[in-house]
Amino acid sequence: MDDLLSEKEQIEQMRSWWSEYGGYVIFGVAAGAMLLFGVNYYQNSKLESQLEASALYESLTNSVAGGNLEQAEVAADELGTAFADTSYAAQAKLAMARLYMDKNRDQDAADALSALLDAPASPEIKQLARLRLARILLYQDKPQEVVDLLEGQESAGFEPAFGEVLGDAYHALGRIAEAEAAYQTVLLNPLSQGTVDQQLVQWKALDLPQVAAEEAPPAEPAPDAEPTPEPDAEPTPEPVAEPAADTETAEGPAE
Repeated sequence: MDDLLSEKEQIEQMRSWWSEYGGYVIFGVAAGAMLLFGVNYYQNSKLESQLEASALYESLTNSVAGGNLEQAEVAADELGTAFADTSYAAQAKLAMARLYMDKNRDQDAADALSALLDAPASPEIKQLARLRLARILLYQDKPQEVVDLLEGQESAGFEPAFGEVLGDAYHALGRIAEAEAAYQTVLLNPLSQGTVDQQLVQWKALDLPQVAAEEAPPAEPAPDAEPTPEPDAEPTPEPVAEPAADTETAEGPAE
């Protein structure tokens, strides 16, 4: 009998506990189910978004390979608008820059790469964009802009390529000593092998004007020499008049 009462008490305690806390339990279960549903929905939505971006990027690369600028621009614009925070949007700007250069639209290529420097992208993608932009600026005969773009920038893995372009810009600006230093740094870098044309860099270094001749201070003009006085001219002697011959004829004796 005591056991039966004890069991009844336990049941009453459970009912009391459920009456007090059952709502919290139901809410927790519902919240957990909603959270699980939300996570699954987010993952599925993200996957669908990635698949759509991937399909657009594939369309873009096909258009670039075929030289179809109009179709490529449509795909690139959509990637940049709807999927700006994905790596596909950054890769699209690189691809468009290359296509613009193929179409002799170097300023459009420079604009695409400049936009990429301010867009969400990995450090490696941004360094590649910076390097390609520098080469375009050098092609446009803007060496000072190249120096401003590359000097002092982080270039992990890109040091040889950055150094070569900087050397070219310094050379164009007449900064021969800095060009020589940049080329020599490239040639001494172990990463240069396979990343730059070392023979070409060597040729560029040898082709530089002599640093001493370039940096020698201009020769000071020689002081004006005082004019050497000319010797006094000797007086020209006046001609001496010869005595005039007697015009009278001697007469003979009168007869």
